Amino acid sequence: MLLAIDIGNTNIACGIFADSRLKKRFNIATCEYSFTKLKKAMGKASIDDAIICSVVPSATNKIAKDLNRFLGKNAYIIGKDMKVPIRNRYRKPHEVGQDRLVNAYAGVHLYGTPLIAVDFGTAITFDVISKNKEYLGGMILPGLGISLEALFERTALLPKIKLGAPSELIGRSSKNSMLSGVVYGFACLADDLSERIKAYIGKNAKVIATGGNIRLIGKYCRKIDKIDPDLTLKGLNILYLSRGGNL
Repeated sequence: MLLAIDIGNTNIACGIFADSRLKKRFNIATCEYSFTKLKKAMGKASIDDAIICSVVPSATNKIAKDLNRFLGKNAYIIGKDMKVPIRNRYRKPHEVGQDRLVNAYAGVHLYGTPLIAVDFGTAITFDVISKNKEYLGGMILPGLGISLEALFERTALLPKIKLGAPSELIGRSSKNSMLSGVVYGFACLADDLSERIKAYIGKNAKVIATGGNIRLIGKYCRKIDKIDPDLTLKGLNILYLSRGGNL
């Protein structure tokens, strides 16, 4: 049994795999992490190994130490103990977040190429993979939650609101106008950017979407071919089973 952990700025997504099957999935807020919460969420699962992908170094260190005590051995850490075996065409390859490379790797294995992987997390990322399985690069945008926070913090009169589904396209209150603008706005942005990228890498490119906010925004997007909320976790499991084997 493998415990796969994707540490994000907002949430820590965890999945327990038996070979290629995802048996259990759960989230823990990154700011609220404790090993007690992790152990409780795992339940009675007998974990043999663990693999971690992270964009939060401080959380990586803490969780890695907890897992070492729990398992009696080190967890695999992507970027340190295991490299994502995909040709990285970034000008400075080390600048690419490991989660983005894992998404690209998982997308190639599960959906083929050419591919556009869109992750609606704390930030929204577009990752582009060529027909030759090369990671070409992508885009980084502020996420839905960050955008709402910025509207509240940088304006005098707009309220602080919680992210959720808009009740109407044309908002008739500040709250509904903000939700409509952010949700419909980013959905249209995702659709248009996907079409523009397809013109560059091929009209047959598939658009795969994932991330913590995909269940909210996915139904407002028109150009997504497949919603896979567990893409990163699946990628970690594939990497572990292949021990970083080539594509």
